[in-house]
Amino acid sequence: MKTAKTHKKRKESIGSRLLRYLGRFFLWLFLTLVVLLAGAYVFFLYVNKGPSEHFRDIFVNSAMESSAGGILAQIYLSDEEIEAIRGRNQVQETTEVTDPTLVHVLAADAKTQTDAAATDSSSETADDAVLNVNDPDGDGIEIHEIHGPMYTGKMMIVYDPSRVHVSAISDFTHSGGGWTLQQHVEKAGAVAGINGGKYEDVSGMGIGGWPEGIVISNGELRMGDPGGTYGVYGFTKDNILVVGNMTASQALSMGVRDAVTFGPALIINGKSAGYQGIGSGLNPRTAIGQRADGAVLLLVIEGRKTSSLGAAMSDLIEVMQEYGAVNAANLDGGMSSSMIYNGEMVVSNCQLRDERRMPTAFVVYPQSTENTQ
Repeated sequence: MKTAKTHKKRKESIGSRLLRYLGRFFLWLFLTLVVLLAGAYVFFLYVNKGPSEHFRDIFVNSAMESSAGGILAQIYLSDEEIEAIRGRNQVQETTEVTDPTLVHVLAADAKTQTDAAATDSSSETADDAVLNVNDPDGDGIEIHEIHGPMYTGKMMIVYDPSRVHVSAISDFTHSGGGWTLQQHVEKAGAVAGINGGKYEDVSGMGIGGWPEGIVISNGELRMGDPGGTYGVYGFTKDNILVVGNMTASQALSMGVRDAVTFGPALIINGKSAGYQGIGSGLNPRTAIGQRADGAVLLLVIEGRKTSSLGAAMSDLIEVMQEYGAVNAANLDGGMSSSMIYNGEMVVSNCQLRDERRMPTAFVVYPQSTENTQ
């Protein structure tokens, strides 16, 4: 009898200790969360209301450019204060449109010269005549590492602009999802790609099925009102990158074959956009440009990482100028910013969910493709 009572007391003792330990753990967890939340509140209060206007402007612009991060500024600042800060740090819109005569597409000429050099008996060897140290595998693409004070990224140079097209999902719908960049590249039979234009993305939870602005693919107006005015960023049938605001009808009339909308324009006709302050916040970025010889510049900047906070619009302008862009525009950024080359994701960004889905992308076809599909 005594043994049974002792056993019962032991069981009660173990149960009591377990409950006591669980209570202490949850109390510790609760207090830890309170301290973390309080610390985060004080930190963001200091950022938004502290003495450094420069740091505040960078933070507020960065937060407001993200789909969901704006709340970190809106908690502490009024709409009027946020509007004033953004007004002091922005790219100034321009009414100019690309003049196609300023871009001379030399891809065909370059191929002719290469063929001639390869058959020239006076050359040391055919390989020596055509070798490009930046393109040792001869696929017509260069990849350069990009480094700035607060960011890293990649610049892809495509010698032949006829290879660059817009990939668009089969059906645009609010309820359906878009394709990942990998899917865009694979479905197009492409060798490379970057994310494309603007799309519906409420609170950063968009599923990439509904583009906003204009979408022209293979000369067909897939999205947009013919009489509506949009930022048009894409290529004509003559493989000239067009940058500027125009109606969809005007874009089609000038022979635009592939285009999307985002913005702002960074460089038009060799003249860079003006900007105030830092030009914007620091975020992941994607941009497209073209040199005077027709080569296409595809730039993707990593962001929201300890190794790369991100770039401002002013940074994009500087990088594009460094690489000789005569026309350039900003594309969708943030979590969408990404680049694929030969099946490898060479630039990706912070993901809160699975790989980002999007309705459009710029893809690069293989050299052997006629690029007319």
